Amino acid sequence: MKDQRVQSPEGGAVPTAHSPGGRGILPPVPSPVCRMLLALIGPAWLWIACAQEPVPVSADLVLRNGRVYTLDASRSWAESLAVAKGSLIYVGADAGVGAFTGPRTTTIDLKGRMVMPAFHDSHVHPATGGLELGLCDLNGLETEQAILEAVERYARQHPDLPWIQGGGWDLPIFREASPSKRLLDTIVPQRPVFLSAADGHSAWVNSRALQLAGIDAQTPDPPMGRIEREANGQPSGTLRESAMQLVAQHAPEPSWEEWRQGILRGLETANRFGIVSLQEASASEKLLGVYRELDRERRLSARVQAAQYVDPRKGAEQIRGLIEWRDRFRSRRLRSSTAKIFVDGVIESHTAALLQPYLDQPDSRGQLNFEPDQLKDLVVRLDKENFQVHFHAIGDRAIRLALDAVEAAADANGHRNLRHHIAHLQLIDPGDLPRFRQLNVIANFQPLWAYADTYIRELTEPVLGRQRSRWLYPMRSLYQTGAVFAAGSDWSVSSMNPLDAIQVALTRQGLKEDPGVAWIPEERMDLPAMLAAYTINGAYLNHEEKLSGSLEMGKWADLIVLDRNLFEIQPSQIHQTRILLTMREGQEVFRDSSL
Repeated sequence: MKDQRVQSPEGGAVPTAHSPGGRGILPPVPSPVCRMLLALIGPAWLWIACAQEPVPVSADLVLRNGRVYTLDASRSWAESLAVAKGSLIYVGADAGVGAFTGPRTTTIDLKGRMVMPAFHDSHVHPATGGLELGLCDLNGLETEQAILEAVERYARQHPDLPWIQGGGWDLPIFREASPSKRLLDTIVPQRPVFLSAADGHSAWVNSRALQLAGIDAQTPDPPMGRIEREANGQPSGTLRESAMQLVAQHAPEPSWEEWRQGILRGLETANRFGIVSLQEASASEKLLGVYRELDRERRLSARVQAAQYVDPRKGAEQIRGLIEWRDRFRSRRLRSSTAKIFVDGVIESHTAALLQPYLDQPDSRGQLNFEPDQLKDLVVRLDKENFQVHFHAIGDRAIRLALDAVEAAADANGHRNLRHHIAHLQLIDPGDLPRFRQLNVIANFQPLWAYADTYIRELTEPVLGRQRSRWLYPMRSLYQTGAVFAAGSDWSVSSMNPLDAIQVALTRQGLKEDPGVAWIPEERMDLPAMLAAYTINGAYLNHEEKLSGSLEMGKWADLIVLDRNLFEIQPSQIHQTRILLTMREGQEVFRDSSL
């Protein structure tokens, strides 16, 4: 079938689902004069394009004898790579790489290992996730008892802390996803406790914290939030959405140095998983300042596109401030030209905005953080000011309103190709699937969530019913429309490892489940599509596809070495694959001791 394409703003193309070998996004091969090439790509390999008789160039690094999956437009394979001054100067057969090897070239024999472009995480929270690692970390704990023991142990080890803070507890562990203040009161009765849920949309507090915040039976629910209550009207200890801030505003703010260390921990984790470029999914002015400081110190081991948080209480009036931040917080590896809009909440706590009511709450369709016209006006104005919009939208109503807002912006401003994208996309009405391609909205999935875990079985499917649940994380259906498909982790909500998420996307099963019946099997993805989602499509989302996302001459040497070939193993084994080497722009940012 003919490959129909949509032009990207840089003149590249977005192949449709009918492109050979899967989907990717690549610019056409340019043919400028040599002077332009010199300005763009430097003298290191200028002779490749211009010299009548090539002059040998010594590479800084040569990787040879490998299986190199390039992610170029034809999804070609190579054997060797040569890197000079951070860029790829050779991609091809082993026989040709010798011309680039000189006395100062470091050569690594890959011994048949797989090489591919480094990963791009299109939705992640490295700052808050890294900060959480240094607090009371409850991520991954599977029982109520294990969580309580962890809190008690942390409180005992930190007797001088005025507050016990942390998070990462999973909602399904507790009845109705609502842990009680009384559980915390038994182990930390004197100091206030504030523990955010793994999804970041709920918090668990003890009686002392509620007392300090002045929250009692007479306290009303705040706009866009909910205080869970006991039968007598007293707060139970679980806070939803904006109600979390009622207590959080009384807790000590992390210091500048704590944010620095948190970001460094988050980036170290990213590099270990092969990630060299990411979109920070919600950034405040303070976080932007810390990122910029680290970049000036050359300590950002990944390029960061920061999405500035848009406060729904302020709406369009804050755009002038966002513009000022965008101009002020821009440095070598930091940009902040994206605006983050939370359209709704999450299904598990009944705060996601649905087209039809929740089955267990017939009078509720969830909540919107913006009225439809308010959202349209905001997005029109952000689009006009050249902001890329990064939407959080979980429910089908929220997703529809996000698409409506992008459509309104296109009608008002013309198509700007700013690469607006919607993250999470948990429940999509099938009638809205074609609109992503029609409006050039990037589908930004978190694939690791697409299996029947306890969240799905106990908190999601029962409140949606079978018919609507069929359209939970419909990745394949959306991919087949020809929309651009990118992927992210939402760490620390879930694992940052792209290989974990890729396996779930292929199997629609948990990582440790025996191969068998997949959850909504018709939505399973294939390997080339998922590798593209985490490489060239992620680069496209961040306007980097001319520089990164595929292994081609002239692009940055953003690459990873894996301990096995993903195309030669069963999908259920992908999560066992280890990253052996991560390079960002030719610089080693992670190396496994076994390489």
